[in-house]
Amino acid sequence: MPRLRLDRALSKLRLASRSDAQQLIRDGRVRVADRVVTDPAALVVPEPSCIKVAGQAIADRDWRTIALNKPRGVVTTRRDPEGRTTVFDVLGDAAGLLVAVGRLDLASTGLLLLTTDTQLAAWLTDPRNAVIRRYVVTARGAVTDEAAREMERGIGPLSAKSVTVRKRSRKETHLIVELQEGRNREIRRLLQAVGHEVTRLLRVSFGAIELGTLQPGAWREVERQETDLAFPATRLSTQRADQ
Repeated sequence: MPRLRLDRALSKLRLASRSDAQQLIRDGRVRVADRVVTDPAALVVPEPSCIKVAGQAIADRDWRTIALNKPRGVVTTRRDPEGRTTVFDVLGDAAGLLVAVGRLDLASTGLLLLTTDTQLAAWLTDPRNAVIRRYVVTARGAVTDEAAREMERGIGPLSAKSVTVRKRSRKETHLIVELQEGRNREIRRLLQAVGHEVTRLLRVSFGAIELGTLQPGAWREVERQETDLAFPATRLSTQRADQ
C-alpha cells in the first residue's frame, strides 16, 4: 500500500477535512503506531488499525451523529486562530471525533449536524443531492414580493429554493428561506443584493431533521434510524462506497 501524507491519510479515511486533520495533527492528538506525530506532511501507510486520534483507533470509532443548536458568536471549526469559542468548545468532552456537516457563520444560529460518518457528511453537503436547509430570517426594512422572487430566480451564482414573506413592516421583514446549496453567507449576500441587511438568521431544519425545542448550546443524539429515514438515499450511497 503506498504511503501518503498524514493529513491526506486522515482525509482519505474520511475522518476530517484536510484543514481539520492538519489542526488535529499539530495539536498532538494523532498517533501512528503509538507514536505522536505532529507533522501533517509525515508519510504514513493509511491503515486505520494503526492510526489513533484522541486516543481512539479510527477503525474502532463508533457511528454517532448529533444535532446542536449553535449559539450566536460561536464558530464552526475545530480550533480558531483568533481564540473565539468553537462548536467543539461548546460540546466539550462530547465532541470526540465528530466533524461538522457544513457550517453556520459566526452570527448565525440554529441547527448544526455533527457526525463521525464522513460519508454521510459528504453526501449531505454535496450540491448534487440538493438537501433542503430551512431558515427563519429577519431583515431590516420591507422586503417586497418582487425582491423575494428575484432571490429565487438567482443573483449571480446565488439563489434560494424558496422565499416566503411571513410578516412585513417598514422596520423589518420576517421570512422563511430555503436553500438547497449552502454557499458561504448565501442568505446574507442575497438579501444584501436586494438592499436589505439580515439581523437574525436561524436554521430550523436540515432535510427532515428539525431543530425542534433545542435551546442555544443544547444538543441531542440523532439515531442512525433517524438519518436513514430522513436521508434514505445515503444508505445506498454508503453501501456503494464500502464495496
